Amino acid sequence: MSKIKALLVAASAFLGVTMLTGCKDLVLIHSKGAVGLDERDLIIIATLLMLLVVVPVIIMTIVFAIRYRATNTKATYDPSFHHSNKIEVVIWGVPIIIIGILATIVWKTSHSLDPYKPLDSDVKPLEVQVVALDWKWLFIYPEQHIATVNYLEIPANTPINFKITAGDAPMNSFMIPQLGGQIYAMAGMQTQLHLIADEEGVYDGRGYGFSGEGFNGMHFKTRAVSQQEFDSWVEQTKSTATEDLSAGAFDELEKPSEYVEPKFYRDVEPNLFSNIMMKFMGPMDSANASEHADASGTTSMPGMVMDNK
Repeated sequence: MSKIKALLVAASAFLGVTMLTGCKDLVLIHSKGAVGLDERDLIIIATLLMLLVVVPVIIMTIVFAIRYRATNTKATYDPSFHHSNKIEVVIWGVPIIIIGILATIVWKTSHSLDPYKPLDSDVKPLEVQVVALDWKWLFIYPEQHIATVNYLEIPANTPINFKITAGDAPMNSFMIPQLGGQIYAMAGMQTQLHLIADEEGVYDGRGYGFSGEGFNGMHFKTRAVSQQEFDSWVEQTKSTATEDLSAGAFDELEKPSEYVEPKFYRDVEPNLFSNIMMKFMGPMDSANASEHADASGTTSMPGMVMDNK
């Protein structure tokens, strides 16, 4: 018995140390935004509820194996035993209760954490249009008339309304783990994601879909700063960037390239985001979509916006 206990203690200590060494990389746990924090809490609650079943089962497996081993002559042996109402109530009742609780939580959070649902805030949201390309991310700021590649700067404590699509690239998945949410980017479709950074800092973002040879380099830095710093950065980008993101420049940018360094554009062709989606439509669809394009270059044509929940 002493040897078995010693092995169990050693195994527990090893697993504990192994898990703690990777805590600093658990970006889903170290959330920095309201959405990310709610998703983190959901993960923790769901895990703890499931452990209410898993942990007792593991413990009972070990206890039964030790207590009812062949060499233990003190254990009660009852070959006629076949049923117990108490055991049946426990093994069926507890999981049913836990599943019911989980179902209620998931149903509520599916609505409260809907990626299409705007965030409640007294601060005016910032719109950012996102285009997944081979193998890089293009960010367009329609109100500021600038664009960046593989670099995203946002004001902290300000809701960010992402409108997401893809160029000729395969379907990808856009995510900034510490801020929460994950949504697909698809050619000819527009998806949405609403996030907010509660703290200033630098957060990693990337494409989480396998999209070809260069997908491993399809990552970017998200820098959350004060509103004053963000405004200064916009003006600096307009004055120091040397290129405009015209239709021709976009055609060059759209060509496949790997591990692309951050790039900045001082101006953006009007309605570029809408035009990127329209090129995947037929002539009639494009004409109808043009009639529904608003000043920011985002179309509201029925069918254009995909409910990717």
